[in-house]
Amino acid sequence: GLVHYASLGCSRHPMGDPGELVADPNRGPRAELVLTLRGEAGVASGIQRTLAILAASPSVEGVVLVPDALIDLGEPLWTGVPFTAVLLGESDIPDLEVPEPAEPVKFLSVVPLTGTEAAWVRLRGADALREAWSEAGIDVQDPARSAASL
Repeated sequence: GLVHYASLGCSRHPMGDPGELVADPNRGPRAELVLTLRGEAGVASGIQRTLAILAASPSVEGVVLVPDALIDLGEPLWTGVPFTAVLLGESDIPDLEVPEPAEPVKFLSVVPLTGTEAAWVRLRGADALREAWSEAGIDVQDPARSAASL
């Protein structure tokens, strides 16, 4: 089975350009994060902490969460895994409409990456990594998976 972890509250405020002097309290993209893993991996080993850090990154770091964004935490995402970064992508969850003038909330998938995979995204782009996963038959929802041979 699959286990889904989701952020809650990330979309409370819109994300804005960190270079702007004044943030618009109503307009700007909003997102929540969804991490899907096979089995019960990470339940007691820190996955919730990592998801909370990622969800806070717009407020703390000024990061705008969008598809194909690479976020490198520089440390294991949870105990005992080689993943130190994540790649955000489109999810199967439809956007959530909210009252005007706010923009709809997007639900973004979170895929754990090794340092090598993160470097691949920086060098070749997110689509190239996804293609390498597909060609190698790698299940990115398997927390015990190996990295793609890049």
